[in-house]
Amino acid sequence: MARFTRLSSEDRRAQLMDVALAGLAKGGIQEFTVDRICAAAGVSRGLILHHFGSMAGLLAAVYARLYRDTTPDLTALRPETRIAALIEGSFAPKVFNRETLNAWVALWGQIANTPALRDEHRRQYQSYLAQVTEAIGALATARGRRVDAAAVARSLICLIDGLCLQHCLDPEAMPAEAAKEACRAFLAPHLD
Repeated sequence: MARFTRLSSEDRRAQLMDVALAGLAKGGIQEFTVDRICAAAGVSRGLILHHFGSMAGLLAAVYARLYRDTTPDLTALRPETRIAALIEGSFAPKVFNRETLNAWVALWGQIANTPALRDEHRRQYQSYLAQVTEAIGALATARGRRVDAAAVARSLICLIDGLCLQHCLDPEAMPAEAAKEACRAFLAPHLD
């Protein structure tokens, strides 16, 4: 029986990111080691270097993937449905849970010390901020309102992050419906 399984490059990258993300979700950054990831994936140490260039490269790839997997893509939606989709998607069970928060907190804690991760964070955040800003601007325009869409978007993103944190710390104190309502209440003076 072969010790290693051959996978396509794309599948191997995905497997390594899956394993790394599962470790972050389970035990934080201390689970993000070459030995733990390779053991869990059943691969040699050299495959991380081969596919990601370094552990920092893997960390950045995992961050990009977590961003894509947990932030709703608003671009294909009609302007009047984007904000509702953002709120619903931000508090969906796949996003609004302790394991996802564990991964986010572990990654956020490394941004200041890992240039590749900091660069990836900037790319992902700017793209997400642009989507949310455009969605708020389009909805405000459709409703005949004038707003600083970028300022409202930044505040909304921070509110969502904080509500997710509170929910994961104490789900009974911050249930999903209360979090959604807090977002709607924040937006109401700007968009209603």
